[in-house]
Amino acid sequence: MEENITIRLATIEDLPALQSVGERLFDYPIKPNRTIEFLKDKRHHLVLAYHRDVVVGMASGLHYVHPDKDPELFVNEVSVLDEFQRRGIGGKLVRFLVEYGKELGCKEAWVATEKSNIAAQKAYLAAGGILEDDPFVLIEFKY
Repeated sequence: MEENITIRLATIEDLPALQSVGERLFDYPIKPNRTIEFLKDKRHHLVLAYHRDVVVGMASGLHYVHPDKDPELFVNEVSVLDEFQRRGIGGKLVRFLVEYGKELGCKEAWVATEKSNIAAQKAYLAAGGILEDDPFVLIEFKY
């Protein structure tokens, strides 16, 4: 990986950098109020990859509990700017997030992606993920 890449947890101070990169890295433009809400929530986590002072990658997730299970980490999204892809940044972001989940007491982490998203699968496997044999079925509820 390039020597000028730094990976760390996001804070409120990262909001201007996140707004600068906006929908180049996220699905949509950054909403400051939602970003602040996300970052203030102790169960939500955002890991950023910086190249100098520019955000070039991110991984988001949340940890949760259930009455019959130990805490788990759900990896929600991972994204790396096009010009920084294929350098191992995605895998390092996921690994950082998963290790952070372990520090928080999570006993397992999981993520889902499309069968056609080979780049994501490579990043998750490079981060130590294990491909499950059981097919995944997605059912959405649209509002």
